[in-house]
Amino acid sequence: MIERPVTSARPRIVGLGGNATPGGSAEGLLRHALARCAAEGAETMLFAGPAIDLPMYAPHRSERDAKAQALIAALRGADGIIIASPGYHGTVSGLVKNALDYVQDMAGDEAPYFDGRAVGLIAVAGGWQATGSTLATLRSITHALRGWPTPMAVTVNSGQPVFCEEGRVNDRSTASQLEIMAQQVVLFANMQAVHASAGSRRDLDAIHCISEPVAA
Repeated sequence: MIERPVTSARPRIVGLGGNATPGGSAEGLLRHALARCAAEGAETMLFAGPAIDLPMYAPHRSERDAKAQALIAALRGADGIIIASPGYHGTVSGLVKNALDYVQDMAGDEAPYFDGRAVGLIAVAGGWQATGSTLATLRSITHALRGWPTPMAVTVNSGQPVFCEEGRVNDRSTASQLEIMAQQVVLFANMQAVHASAGSRRDLDAIHCISEPVAA
């Protein structure tokens, strides 16, 4: 794993996912998770709905529209990431997968892809079977992108009541799982910051020792 410099005093958590149209269950869960990250002291950014409705990723094309550029810039500066996908026919939606394909633009970065970052995962579908297979796919994608899936991931059956009439998460079990996952993402980001800071101090101490004149 390559050490990443800390982007700010507060960890920056980027949320990616949701449905093609705003206001779906996946986006609602993602918003709730980011709110819990903010409560833990993090800065948050959300890319959902139209923000990830990108042109079909094509490796041989280098041009990027403004939305794709904004997404990759945010992911490059992220200290942690949360991905939420609806389950379409038992797996990740094409919208979310296509947005994640653009992370290939980060292959040549000093910390490539999601290296050194915790990734919280949320899968929501109209049945438990699809949530499980969608979550398994999200974990496989995260591993392929060198990210660290958090121990707690969240699966939600949209066929059961999860949201109140105002659109907020009011199912206690779901809210608790989202909070634990958000805490883990922020905690890992803070731990990485401490590790990077300690590494920098060790490097400075080593340079200082080398530069000290040897007593005659």
